[in-house]
Amino acid sequence: MATRCGACENTSTLHEPVTPVTQYATPELINAIAYEGHDPGADPAWAVSGAVSREEYARWCRHACGMACLRMVLTHRDGDAPPLLELLHGVRKAGGYVEQADGSVKGLIYAPFVEYVRDTHRLDAHVRTGMDTAALTQELDAGRMVIASVHKEIRRPERPAPGRGGHLVLVIGHHDGMVHFRNPSGHRPDTVTAHLPAERFAEFFAGRGIVVTPARR
Repeated sequence: MATRCGACENTSTLHEPVTPVTQYATPELINAIAYEGHDPGADPAWAVSGAVSREEYARWCRHACGMACLRMVLTHRDGDAPPLLELLHGVRKAGGYVEQADGSVKGLIYAPFVEYVRDTHRLDAHVRTGMDTAALTQELDAGRMVIASVHKEIRRPERPAPGRGGHLVLVIGHHDGMVHFRNPSGHRPDTVTAHLPAERFAEFFAGRGIVVTPARR
């Protein structure tokens, strides 16, 4: 549920609890995957993803940040959610991921994802572009969450932002100028369950994402 700070109206909206979900089966391996060349397919816990084989997990886990966000929304609403790979293949069948001739994957494609979550999970959702952090805050204050496109290096905000977009995080609220979010590829617990000043978040934020109402239609 979303809670508001009565003493500081319009400065705080947080959806809690939101249990963090990472796109990789073993969160403790994310630093090695991101920065040391560790093969994610070597994760001994790969089966918790719902993959039918280690090879399937290795093929898709790098593309599962949006599915981790979706799983967090569904768990927040329902107390449980399908495994990551089950969600991913549902979205893929809806057109949200497209396998290219060269073996690469295009996606997450927002419009088919929105249709999938509406039809399959009865979630109100829509694509929004051209957002700044003020618009992001307005969506949160309206009781929504935002699956936001940010640069993956948002997990190391002490460094200059190398760009905007390309990775998805779940923005769950704001408080006293801080944007609160869950990062599916955070490399430490404090970067999975994270918060940043709005102006710093903006340096990584591409201004686009998927707005979700975390309640059943």
